[in-house]
Amino acid sequence: MTSDDLLVRRADKKDIEEIFGLTREFALSFRPQRSAFDAAYPRLLENPDALLLVVTVGGVVRGYLLGFVHLTLFANGHVAWVEEAMTQHGFRRRGLGRALLEEFETWARSRDAGYIALATRRAPEFYQALEYESAGTYYRKVLKTDRPA
Repeated sequence: MTSDDLLVRRADKKDIEEIFGLTREFALSFRPQRSAFDAAYPRLLENPDALLLVVTVGGVVRGYLLGFVHLTLFANGHVAWVEEAMTQHGFRRRGLGRALLEEFETWARSRDAGYIALATRRAPEFYQALEYESAGTYYRKVLKTDRPA
């Protein structure tokens, strides 16, 4: 794979099938439901505070990143949050994740975000190589019962 094969861009309507396939590979805590995905997808594309990126290899979507910028009180303005970041199995360790995060960082800076945060238990070496640091513990409380058994 050459760098010419790899392209990061904003997702658009035609990427819906490939991104849905990746969400099914990504999701461990929830099983993506097609109807909910189809309802959320166009809203995310239109949301000015959201950025949905894809990375393609040879024109095929092999990864995506969904992130947001929002206002805070404690950080004196905007912060950015990576909600989902996924590269397809078999295409990892080829620079796709790095390319997605670097594009998101550029967007977050353009939105005057003070920092970027994300929650993950996977790939700490990857995030540390990109100068992300561990900054706390992530807690959650599941409010929906549509999780897999």
